[in-house]
Amino acid sequence: MNKLAYVIRHIHFENAGILESLLTERGFTLEYIEAPLADFNQYNATKADLIIVCGAPIGAYDEKIYPFLTDEIKFIKDCIDSKKPLLGICLGAQLISRIMGGHVGPMSHGKKEIGFGPLRFTAEGQHTPLALLGDTPVLHWHGDEFEIPEGAVRLAETDLCPNQAFSMGNQILGLQFHLEADPTVIESWLVGHCAELSNAGVDIIKIRKTAKDLSSALPTAGRKAITAWLESNNL
Repeated sequence: MNKLAYVIRHIHFENAGILESLLTERGFTLEYIEAPLADFNQYNATKADLIIVCGAPIGAYDEKIYPFLTDEIKFIKDCIDSKKPLLGICLGAQLISRIMGGHVGPMSHGKKEIGFGPLRFTAEGQHTPLALLGDTPVLHWHGDEFEIPEGAVRLAETDLCPNQAFSMGNQILGLQFHLEADPTVIESWLVGHCAELSNAGVDIIKIRKTAKDLSSALPTAGRKAITAWLESNNL
């Protein structure tokens, strides 16, 4: 039987990335919901077998500036209540944390975490699908961080950001980092976020080179981790 995955996207190149082919292979049809333009009333959270909420260069409390976030937040709450598997990435994870009572805000040191780097797994995280990433560097691209919601389990950290991932049972997985990002299309990120990179003094050439070096290893590790998470949800 064909399965449906809703993918909530805010900016074109921050999409399901390497997960698109994985989900297709596992019998999913992907339907993108273009959040800034979407009428969320047209979508039923209970209809999807899987919901993915992608990242964006805006904040989790920016609904006064970007009013569409109000309807998106309501829809994500419906997704949580539906008990359907929910994967939040960067802004997506921050919105899930906010909805579940966690705080989201700039990291205390005031720095941004942009570039490729490995994760350290907590004792709990070492026994979850994310541990299949091993020491493979993943893409970090954020200045804000989420609080681990009450009842959720912290899974991973880095030196700059202690809250890199959380889970709520098998259903909800929140990632601060971009496991889904395809290193072979990193140029879209470098162009799309050029102002942020310039303001943060990030070495673009280094990111480009590292992406090339990880063009095979990162998609392989990412697919393994998400495959295991899908299987834990009988998907």
